[in-house]
Amino acid sequence: MSVQYWAVTDTGAVRKHNEDNLLSRPDLGLWAVADGAGGHDSGELASAMIVEALGRLPEHLNASALIANIRLAIASVHAALRAEAARRGSNAVIASTLVCLMIRDQHFACLWAGDSRAYLLRHGQLQQITRDHSLVQELVDGGTLSPEEAERHPHANVITRAVGADDDNLELDKVIGQVLPGDRFLLCSDGLSKTLNETEISNLLGAPDGMPPTELLIGAALARNVNDNVTAVVVQI
Repeated sequence: MSVQYWAVTDTGAVRKHNEDNLLSRPDLGLWAVADGAGGHDSGELASAMIVEALGRLPEHLNASALIANIRLAIASVHAALRAEAARRGSNAVIASTLVCLMIRDQHFACLWAGDSRAYLLRHGQLQQITRDHSLVQELVDGGTLSPEEAERHPHANVITRAVGADDDNLELDKVIGQVLPGDRFLLCSDGLSKTLNETEISNLLGAPDGMPPTELLIGAALARNVNDNVTAVVVQI
């Protein structure tokens, strides 16, 4: 099994600095996207600390050890961010979303907190394999909102879980599955998923060989004057 990947992050059409961060560690079969929580203090610090912690993971870990080490590393960052926020004052929050993808031995695993997403394009069909930790997702789950209404909701940017957020203990959700030849995984910040719909993401992610799919996705978001930072990591089997 061979793996090819592309990774791009951009400040976007409106923001003055980029609070997104990304990680590519093909030596570990590990990729990640972190999006500093908008409206809080130093989101860029939070996303950078996550990527730095994952970047320090040792090589030659087996799959179960890798997942365990990721959880430990992110728990340490979570505690450090909460401590720094407490030092700055009672109203300070320094937080970031996280979505990461591991590929080992014909299997994948995703870990995440927040609304940065992972998608899988297989045989031309796009599937969102993460589930947002967000206020509007809770309203959709409760039957109060439709998915279409959630996209336009004024509180669509409110997340309910993040690295560095209020809870003492952070739980990273996990999903696992098999990989097949031709699979394309997309990790992205919400700047992309809130700007392009799933049909557009599917078409650009599955475009014939030519321009890297990340360039197509980011370019389409910029053409829409994306009002947030925008990051895409694509991993192809």
